[in-house]
Amino acid sequence: MTLQLRINAFIELGKFLSQFTRDSIAQKEEVLHNDLFFDGMQHQFKLASENNGWFTKENILFALEGWAQSLTQEKLTEWLAGYDTAFAKAQPQQTVAVIMAGNIPLVGFHDFMCVLIAGHKFVGKQSSNDKHLLPFLAKYLEYAEPAFKETISFTEDKLPAYDAVIATGSDNTARYFEYYFGKKPNIIRKNRNSVAVLTGNETEDELIALGEDIFRYYGLGCRNVSKLYVPEDYNFDAFFKAIYHWSDIMNGAKYANNYDYNKAVYLMSLFELLENGFLMLKEDESYGSPIATLFYEKYESMDSLVEKLEADKDRIQCVVGNTALESQVKELTPIGKTQKPELYDYADGVDTITFLTSL
Repeated sequence: MTLQLRINAFIELGKFLSQFTRDSIAQKEEVLHNDLFFDGMQHQFKLASENNGWFTKENILFALEGWAQSLTQEKLTEWLAGYDTAFAKAQPQQTVAVIMAGNIPLVGFHDFMCVLIAGHKFVGKQSSNDKHLLPFLAKYLEYAEPAFKETISFTEDKLPAYDAVIATGSDNTARYFEYYFGKKPNIIRKNRNSVAVLTGNETEDELIALGEDIFRYYGLGCRNVSKLYVPEDYNFDAFFKAIYHWSDIMNGAKYANNYDYNKAVYLMSLFELLENGFLMLKEDESYGSPIATLFYEKYESMDSLVEKLEADKDRIQCVVGNTALESQVKELTPIGKTQKPELYDYADGVDTITFLTSL
């Protein structure tokens, strides 16, 4: 199977996914295999939500929208253009085991796609929290390009023989991964969090957009902002006003329960909090904040903050800020864009395609 055939299959998958948006779910005549998959996709939403209460239909559709926008001829061509030399080299097909997280819908899709685009066999071991959506999309790919039937498999048991590993987990599971998979070529990912740098000069629209970075997927993703860096004299009034449209997040029982529990723990511990009924702000030097909580830390100067962020770059997934900071902060992610990564925005900054084409 040629690279172009593999790309074409993902383009067809993108067209299929484009039918499912938060605004509407409607069939398009030009989409292949709708008779087999359109109704089944909607059933997968139900199964995924029943299996994991964090996977609301809205968040599932948000994830699908993102992939539909990425799986186009233009985006895929742009992404893969820099790998012409790597793909031109003859390379034996390898079996790549992918151990996936399950914190947000389809969080392992990018690794899945990279393995297949690189021409290898994919063996997926999914999290029990996200086990319905990806196998269904994989089945669609097999219909779009039958040659994929020999290259995609999933397992809930012990991994079969493999040549390389991509594993995503926590700092604790990473030690386990390194012990078991360290002798094979691997990418092993640990805990990372995202931060936002505020100066006090953000517009209302930027602060509203920041709410998307904080609350999308209930804040469970590594690209979700879990901490704010603010100037010494920062006033949070404008921030609280801008994010108020996310107040309905408390209608989710799991989120509300976490909010109540964490608030009780903080109050019993006599921590000082700023809160608005659905989000707590706690001054803390840590990066990973609990659900319904956002840590913040004050900085004395931008230079000292940039130095700190650079020193801790292995613990940070995204640094978010307005475009005025681009000249000072490396690899700045624009406000409101953390959950809309491009295909070349690799997790932990590790180029997955380069890794796979060098096996």
